[in-house]
Amino acid sequence: MGDAYGNDFITISDDDGNEYTLEHLDTMELDGEYYLAFVPADVDVTDEKYGLLIMKRDGPEEDSYLVVPEDAELERVYQKFMERLFAEDDAEE
Repeated sequence: MGDAYGNDFITISDDDGNEYTLEHLDTMELDGEYYLAFVPADVDVTDEKYGLLIMKRDGPEEDSYLVVPEDAELERVYQKFMERLFAEDDAEE
């Protein structure tokens, strides 16, 4: 999802019905799974709640996602996203 057409946003809700708007940064395929990186769209970058949220596509549905639990899978996927983001920054310089 490139910048050519503007940013992509999704709205998700938690188990309590609270809605959150997320800005999609990147999608990556890793070991046959699709992972998506998001940041909160309505949180100031200086807020402690601001940060990268990684979700995994839940099956073939493109609009069904699971939060990746904090474990070795999340750490590996996070590192791959960071490598991609920093590679893009280096290419722009």
